[in-house]
Amino acid sequence: MVLVGRSAEREVLGGLLARAAEGYSGAVVLRGEAGVGKTALLDETLAVAAADGMQTARLTGVEAETQLGYAGLHRFLLPFAGQLEQLPVPQRDALRSTFGLVAGPPTDRFLVALAVLTLLAEAASAAPLVCVVDDVQWLDPESVVVLGFVARRLYAERVVLLFAFSEPADQLSALVGLPELAVGGLDDDAALELLASLAPGRVSPTVAARIITGTGGNPLALAELARELSPAQLAGAELLPEPLPAGGSLEQAFGRRVSRLPPETRLLLAVAAAEPTASQALVWRAAKHLHIDPDGAVPADLAGLAAIGSQVEFRHPLVRSAIYYATPLRQRRLIHRALAAASDEGEPDRMAWHLGMAAAGQDEAVAARLEQAAGQARDRGGYAATVTFLSRAAELSAAEEQRARRLLAAAEAALIAGQPVRADALVEAATALLGDPLARAQARRLQGTIRFALGQAREAPAILLEAAQALAPFDVRGARQSLLEAFDAALFVGWSASRTVLAEIACAARDIPAAGGSEASAVGLLLDGFAVRATAGYPAAVPLLRRAIAMLSAGDLSPAEGLRGLRLGCVAADDLFDDQAQHELAIRWVQLARDQGALTALPVALNNQGAFEVSAGRFDAARACFAERLEISAATGNPGVVGTAGMAEVYELAWRGRETDARRVAATVTREATDGGRSAQSIWAQYCLAVLELGLGNYQAALRCVLGVLSDDAPFSALALHDLVEAAARCGETEMAEAALGRLAERALAADTPLALGLLARSRALLAGDADAEPLYEQAIEHLEQCRAAPQLGRTHLVHGEWLRRQRRRRDARSQLRTAHEMFTSMGAGAFAERARIELLATGERARQRTAQTETELTPQEAQIARLVSEGESNRDIAAQLFLSPSTVDYHLRKVFRKTGVASRTQLAHTMAADRP
Repeated sequence: MVLVGRSAEREVLGGLLARAAEGYSGAVVLRGEAGVGKTALLDETLAVAAADGMQTARLTGVEAETQLGYAGLHRFLLPFAGQLEQLPVPQRDALRSTFGLVAGPPTDRFLVALAVLTLLAEAASAAPLVCVVDDVQWLDPESVVVLGFVARRLYAERVVLLFAFSEPADQLSALVGLPELAVGGLDDDAALELLASLAPGRVSPTVAARIITGTGGNPLALAELARELSPAQLAGAELLPEPLPAGGSLEQAFGRRVSRLPPETRLLLAVAAAEPTASQALVWRAAKHLHIDPDGAVPADLAGLAAIGSQVEFRHPLVRSAIYYATPLRQRRLIHRALAAASDEGEPDRMAWHLGMAAAGQDEAVAARLEQAAGQARDRGGYAATVTFLSRAAELSAAEEQRARRLLAAAEAALIAGQPVRADALVEAATALLGDPLARAQARRLQGTIRFALGQAREAPAILLEAAQALAPFDVRGARQSLLEAFDAALFVGWSASRTVLAEIACAARDIPAAGGSEASAVGLLLDGFAVRATAGYPAAVPLLRRAIAMLSAGDLSPAEGLRGLRLGCVAADDLFDDQAQHELAIRWVQLARDQGALTALPVALNNQGAFEVSAGRFDAARACFAERLEISAATGNPGVVGTAGMAEVYELAWRGRETDARRVAATVTREATDGGRSAQSIWAQYCLAVLELGLGNYQAALRCVLGVLSDDAPFSALALHDLVEAAARCGETEMAEAALGRLAERALAADTPLALGLLARSRALLAGDADAEPLYEQAIEHLEQCRAAPQLGRTHLVHGEWLRRQRRRRDARSQLRTAHEMFTSMGAGAFAERARIELLATGERARQRTAQTETELTPQEAQIARLVSEGESNRDIAAQLFLSPSTVDYHLRKVFRKTGVASRTQLAHTMAADRP
C-alpha cells in the first residue's frame, strides 16, 4: 500500500534519524487504532534509514505470545546474538538465564535491561541503529518493561527506538512518559488520494465522502472497502451497504475473506494462528498430525491474508485473530494438541501451554506440566508467564488442595509481577478451597502483603498479625517474619494510629520466640527491639536495636534477610541518632535491591537514601536518588508505598527553603497518605514543614508543626525534639521547651552517639543562662563535627552566632554566622543561609554575594556521575550502577568537565571534594 500524506509524522521520524546521524539517540511511541498506518510509517522509516547506511532491526508483537515471558525480547535480540560475548559477564549471564540458555536464579529485570542497552549501544558503535517494535500491545509484559526502560536510558548511543501500539491497549505503563506521536486517520485529501489509487475504477465524490466519513480516514479500512465494494458501488451506480462492511470492525471484513478459502487452507492458517512462532516447520509437523493435505492446503492465492515462507506471516494482526476465533472451540483444542505433539522437546513451556489449551476438562498430568513450566518461567524472571501457567494449571487440577496451592503460587507471582489486584483475586479464589490450617495461614499472610501493596495500609498490620498467630504452631520462622512485616506496615500507618496493634504485635513477638537453640538473627533482634520500643519505651529498646544494627552492618546476611531487615535497620539507626550506620545501611540496601532485582524494594530504598543525603547536606545527590526512583516506578508502573508525591522530596525542598514547592508537595503527600491510611507520611510532611518554618524564622508555625510530629512518637520523631526545643524557646514557651529537652536527654544519653550528644548540647545551650551557654555551644559543635549531619552543624553555628550577637560580642558572632552562612550557601540551604545573612547584617557585616557552586550547576544525573567518578568508578561501572550505557555516561562526563572547567578525572575529584560541605 502506498503511503500518502503524513507530513507531520514523517518530519518527527526523520528528525530522529537526523539526530542519530549526529551521534544522539531517541525514542517515540506511535499510537493509534488498528489499521491507521503506523506500520506503513515504520516501514518507510526503516527504508530511509537503510538507504542512509544505518542498521535496522524489527520486532512485531504476536497476540498468542503475550503470556510467554521475555519471548518478544528473545526474538528481538536474535540478530545481535553474535555480540552477546562482548557483554560484561553479569549482563551476559542475565540474558542467558532469562532466555533459558543456562540454569540460574531469577534474573534482575533491570540487569537484563542494562544488558539490552549495552548490546544495542555496542551494535550502534559501527553505524546508527534504528529499531522498530510494532504491535507492542501484543508483546509479553516483561519484554515491554525492559524495552521501555532501555528507551528511557537512551541518549548518546546513536540508537533510535520506535514503538507502535494499537488503541485501546492496556498494561503499557512501561512506556508512559516516553515521547508520543498520535497517528490518526488521514485528512480528507490524503484519504481521497489513497482510495482513488486502490479502487479498480472511478470513485464518485459522494461515495468517497461517505467512505472517508465511515472509516474515519483509516487507511486499512479504506483499502478493505476498496476491495469489498463493487466497481458499480464505488462509482455511485449502486447503493452502498448500510452499514459499511468495515468501519468499527476490520475483523469482520477479514473473516468474510477467510470464509472464501478452501477448508484445508483455513485449517492450516488456524494452526499458524494458534502458534506464536508460526514457523513453517512446526506448522507442517502439526498439520501432519491433523491429516492436512499439503497440496490442497496451500493454494496459489491466499487472498492477500498471509504468506507462507520460512514463517507464516499474516498480513495484519487482525487476520490472525479473525482466523483463530472463527475456528470452532473443539477444533482449536485439536490444533493445540497437534502443536504440543509437534513441539520441540527443548521448549517444554510452549508444549505445556498447548497441552493446557487443548485440555477440555480436569487433567492433573497437564496441570503438573504447566506447573513445571511455571517454575522455569519464574526462574527466568517471567512472572507474568508464571501467573498464566499456574492459573491454567489450577483450572485443570482435579483435587481442590492442588488447585488451591497453585492459585496461591500464582498469587505470589502476580504480586511480584506488579499485579496486586490479580493477586488478590487469586488468593480469594484459593482461600475458599483451603482446608489445611498452615496453608490458610500462609494465604492470610499473603493477603496482608497484598493489602499493603495495594496501598490499603490500615488493614495490613492486623491481617499480618493474625497470619503470624496462625502460623506459629507450624512455622515459627514464618510467624516471626510475618510479625516483622506487620510492624513495618504499622510504621506506615502511624505509631499512634497503630498503638493497639503494635502492643499486640509486641505481645505476639514475646509469645513466639525464635526457634530453640538458634542464634539471634538481625531480623529477630529488630523484631524484639521494636517490640520493646512499643511496650517498654525507648531506653529499653536501645541495646537490642544496636545489636541488630551491628549485625546488619556486619554483612553476614542472606539476600532475603537483607531485603527484609535493611529498611527497618535504617529506621532503627535513625531512631538511635546513628547517622554513620544509617549511611552504611542505606547504601547497602540500595545495592542489594539492585543486585537482586527487587523492583518493589529498590524505589523505597532510593527514597530512603535520598532522605539520608538531605540530612548530610548533599541535596543534589538526594535529587539524583529521587529522579532514579521516579524513573523505576514509571518503568514498572507501580509507585509503591512511597506514593507518587515524593515524601522525601519534601525534606529536600524544606532544607533548600523553596517555600512554595515545599508546601505544595507536602499538601500532596498529606492527601495521598490520608487516602491510603498512611498517617506516618502525613506526620513526616509536618516534620519537613517544621524544618522549613525554622529556616524562614516562622517560629510559631514551626512550633505548631513539630507538636503534631511529637504527638505520634514514631521512631523518626525523636529527631524532632531538638526542633521543638528551638521553636518553643523562640516563642517564649519555656516550660514546653524544658519538657522537650528532658525527653531528648533521655534518648540522647541512651543512644550515646555524636549526633545525639551534639543535638542535646545545642538544645541545652538554647535554654541555658548566659554563664553556661557558650561551653554547651562549643561542645555541640565538637560533637557534630564528628557526624555526617552537616546541616545540623551549620544550624549550631547559626544559633551560637545569634546568641553571641545578643551578648553584643559582634566580632565573635560574625565568625560563627559567617561559617553558618558559607555552609548553608554551599549546600544550597537557602532559607537558613538567608537567616544567617540577616544576622550578619545585624552585626555590621555584609554577607558575601552567593556564587554558583559546582554541583548546583549540574543536573541530578550529571551530579551523580561526577560524584561516582570522583570516587574512582569507571565509566562502565557507573553505567552498570545507573542503568545507562557507557556512551551516555561518557557524554554526560564531557558536559561535567566543561561545566566544572576541569580536564581530567583527578581534577574533577579534587573539585568535587572542595565543593562538598
